[in-house]
Order: sequence, then C-alpha cells, then structure tokens
Amino acid sequence: MKGAIRFSNSLMERYLPDPFLFVGILTLVVFGLGLGLTGSSPVEMVAHWGGGFWGLLAFSMQMVLVLVTGFVLASSPIFKKGLGKLASFASSPGSAIIWVTLVSIAASWINWGFGLVIGALFAKELAKRVANVDYRLLIASAYSGFIIWHAGFSGSIPLSIATDGHPFFDKIGIIPTGQTIFASYNLIIILALIIILPILNRLMMPKKEETVTVNPEMIKEEPAEAPADRSTLTPAEKLEGSWILSMIIGLLGIAFLVYYFTQNGFALTLDIVNFLFLFLGILFHGTPKNYLIAVQNAVKGAGGIIIQFPFYAGIMGMMTDSGLAEMMSNAFVNMSTETTFPLFAFLSAGIVNFFVPSGGGQWAVQGPIMLDAALMLGSDPGKIAMAVAWGDAWTNMIQPFWALPALAIAGLKAKDIMGFCLIVLFVSGAVIGLGLVFL
Repeated sequence: MKGAIRFSNSLMERYLPDPFLFVGILTLVVFGLGLGLTGSSPVEMVAHWGGGFWGLLAFSMQMVLVLVTGFVLASSPIFKKGLGKLASFASSPGSAIIWVTLVSIAASWINWGFGLVIGALFAKELAKRVANVDYRLLIASAYSGFIIWHAGFSGSIPLSIATDGHPFFDKIGIIPTGQTIFASYNLIIILALIIILPILNRLMMPKKEETVTVNPEMIKEEPAEAPADRSTLTPAEKLEGSWILSMIIGLLGIAFLVYYFTQNGFALTLDIVNFLFLFLGILFHGTPKNYLIAVQNAVKGAGGIIIQFPFYAGIMGMMTDSGLAEMMSNAFVNMSTETTFPLFAFLSAGIVNFFVPSGGGQWAVQGPIMLDAALMLGSDPGKIAMAVAWGDAWTNMIQPFWALPALAIAGLKAKDIMGFCLIVLFVSGAVIGLGLVFL
C-alpha cells in the first residue's frame, strides 16, 4: 500500500496540471474527438462549444455560494466550537482520517453540497488540533465521502425518475426511491463503502518522513476586528455593528425554512442548502460587520469556480450537440448483456462524467440511451439509472471540477490530493461494480 501511494502521488504531482489547464486540455481533446468521430466540421464544433459556454451560469453561482456560505458559516464562533468539539474525539492521525471520512460520508448522503463543504471544513479543524496528520490525506479523505452523494437524499437521477412527469415518464413511468436509493443492492453498496473507505484512507497514511503537515497558524481565518469605541462611531457604523438587524434578517430566513420544510418535507435542494447556510451565518456571526468580514475571507477561494465552470459548460455543449456522448454510451450498450449491462452502464457513465460533470446534464444525454437498452435487454430501469448515478459520482474522485470548492477551502492544489483519490477510485470502482453485477 505504501508503495502504491508513493507511486500514485508521484504520478499526480508530476503529470496532473492545474485544474484550469486540465479543463483547457479537456476542451481540445473533446474538440478533436468531435472532429474525428462524429463527422462534425471545425465550424460546427466551435458553434457547439460557444453555444454551450454559458449553460452552467446558474449552477456556477450556486457552487460559489456553496463555498462562500459554507465557509462563512464554519468560521462563525458557534460552528467553530461545534467542529472543534467533534474534532476533539480524534486523538491520533489515524483516528482523524477515519473521523473525517465518516463525517463526510454522512454529510454527503444527506446532501452533496453540505457534504462537500462540511467535510473540507472538518478536515481543516482536525489539522489544527491533531499533530503529525498528513494534511493532503485529510482533505482527500474528506473528498472521498463525496462518492456516495448520488446514492443519497440529493441524488439528482433517482429523484428525477421518482417525480411525476419527468422527461422519461413515457418510457418507464415513476420509479419510487424504494427501488433506487433505498433498494437493497444500493444500501449494501453504501454500507460496504462506509466500512471500506475509512479503512482504506487509514491504510494510505504515508510514512512519518513522507507526511506533509500544515502549520495550524497558516489555516486560521483572519480574526474579526476588535469592537471600536461606540461613542466615536457614526450612525451607519453603529448599525453595521448592531446585532438587532442581523437577528431580524436571520430569523426571517429561518421562518421561510420552517415554512418550506412544512410544505415539502425534508427535501434538500442546493438552493435550500445555500439558503440555510446563508441565514445561519448571518445569525451566528452576530453583526453585519462580522458577517461581511467573513464573506471577504471566503470569496478569496472562489476564483477557480468562477473561471472554470463556463469551460466545462462548453465541453458539455460539444459532447451533447455533436453526438459524441451518445456515441460513447452506445458503444457500451452494444457490448452488454442483461447481466453485464449495469456494470457497463456504470463504466460508461464514469467516462462521460469526465466531459459532462453534471448529474442532471449527463442523465439528459445518457438517460434515453440507457433506458431504451434496459427495456430491450430486460434489465431493471431503476437499477440502470442508479448505475449511471454511481458512475457519475465515481470518477469525480479524479475530476477536479467537483474538488474545486474543497480545494479552495483547504488552500491546496488538485495534484496534492489526487494521488490518494486515484487509489479510492480503483477500490470504490471494484466495490460498486461488483455490487451492481451480483446484488
């Protein structure tokens, strides 16, 4: 294991480019594949790329808010105390790795945005408190829990096909979550990962002389300014330092959340998670001034998301409009049988996810192909949908797109954690693949 980790880390540190360069290279690769495999002309591929370039603007803003509001919430005194209390249960580097993996898995199963932020923030808190723990592995372990998000409460694919009038309703009708998220095969795969991932991450701990630690002082947030003499403040400055306005606005937000959950049950969407983080942050920071200082600290890490997500949208445009994604999916369908189809659906989704790193966008492309094949081969459509969902989540382990918020929170580069994540990719892929075939 030590040798495999050493080789994997060396490979990624040497050859994995910065995420911005990665998306640039990926753009050129898809452009070339479109020319060579689909018969599209250079002009058509440019049109596909430019036409899709702004297709993820709303989602990009959601992701920026996931990062900013989550970071701000975690930097509040109440939340830092809670994370610190949880981190106190870790007494050694090994226990810290296990704890952060389990917390990330649990949070990701509830909601992927919640898990992505909470895992990274908890890892930072552990790094401040546990001596001699490898900071890279802590963040990689936090990110590894993200692999189960599509199989949890916020899985976009299973939730979509459980909704009346979904895009493929005429083909398969409604498939309730009891046959997808809460199906026995899915729960067994999740249970296996809950057991295996913490052990795997613990086994990946490097030797003491190879451990990369971080100075706790380097990852501390900037402290809030000391309160000024109120007698010298202007009325506007007094309002900025008043807790009354924060309480009124914060409680207004909480009132809406109570109304929302009363009407919709525990339906966590990305917008609701951001709404929750935003207004809890306002409440927990006490004053508007403290809250805005925390926001200023948080937005420093959002640059990667802002500049890279449009490029991924352009790649999605080329993949879908040129027919390249459909071609890749059909290649796996053509070599499948009723028994092997869940496995090949999983693998094809993993490959397409590199180029279309959005669960909803990928399902729109692959859904019609996979469901038609499932009906033709006599496979369970719900299981095939979950196979695509698992594939979409699986290769996120080495796809920098989803790691950007966690990396921004941690202050690391993709190549710092991807060596560990590559091992997680292989092991989790074997677990998921075997589960889909034999359960």
